Amino acid sequence: MLTDQQLGTGVLVTLALCLGGAALLRYPTVAARTKRREYSDCTFSPVVNPQPTIRAARRLNRAAGLIATSALLDSAVEHYRGSFQNKAMYTPLIVSALTLAVSTHGTADSRPAVHKARDTIYLAAALTGFIGTGFHIYNVSKRPGGFSWQNLFYGSPLGAPAAVTLSGLLGYYSERLRENGSGKPVRVFGLRAGRALAALSSAGMVATAAEAGLLHFRGAFHDPFMYAPVTAPPMAAALLAETAGSHPKPPRRLTRWWLRLTALIGFAGAGFHVYGVSRNMGGWRNWRQNVLNGPPIPAPPSFTGLALAGLAALSLLEEHDDA
Repeated sequence: MLTDQQLGTGVLVTLALCLGGAALLRYPTVAARTKRREYSDCTFSPVVNPQPTIRAARRLNRAAGLIATSALLDSAVEHYRGSFQNKAMYTPLIVSALTLAVSTHGTADSRPAVHKARDTIYLAAALTGFIGTGFHIYNVSKRPGGFSWQNLFYGSPLGAPAAVTLSGLLGYYSERLRENGSGKPVRVFGLRAGRALAALSSAGMVATAAEAGLLHFRGAFHDPFMYAPVTAPPMAAALLAETAGSHPKPPRRLTRWWLRLTALIGFAGAGFHVYGVSRNMGGWRNWRQNVLNGPPIPAPPSFTGLALAGLAALSLLEEHDDA
């Protein structure tokens, strides 16, 4: 029977092998693309009027960075509460910090070329999130009672590693957008890029709202504002799914405004969680304990990041005739 430490070490080794394999598999392709495009040096040479795909890619970099920031702070608090008993618990912090760094770089980069460091780190973030989700599922399953409501409420949060996955996927998608040349149909993995991105943002929003719903159900929805993240984001997800399916030209105005409302709810949620921490015994004077046991302050801005990704999809659909 493996111990937690042995299992964590195994996960780290597996992740390292996956990253190495991914880097080796992608290097020849990326290097060839890099030679063909304008990425021959490491200096920034901003394009005055970037293509719609580059604008969308930079918006996705911004969204991925915001979600990575949320995942970094949230996992730091949660894993600190768990005393970092397993060395694998440092992995999401490292990967999220790297994702935030490359997202900042990508947001400032207007060049139409894939950056192999960004590409590799985004892929690593996506893989880390998938592995972390499996690790959290295992953690819940081995608790007495298995998959019971009690364990889902108080065990390892299943949705938290998914935020790392989302930041990686959105960033990886942004690199694929940069591969599309001007005047050509915008495709990612053979799919219409704008519609596929709308569908991806919609699915991420549903998963994040489900996590918020579970934790707010644990809190018995004692505050009416706790219904906001389980009503507005699912509505935004439905509108995005409708856009992905029907591709209205231009996208519906209601969808854009609802996504802006969802983005606002993400930031407002962090403020409500700050207020929730202050209502615990001792308030902010006892912040060492209340930040760990109160509502997670960094979690709600994930909705803002996903809303930004949805807005990037709408802008791409508006600005490109074949997206």
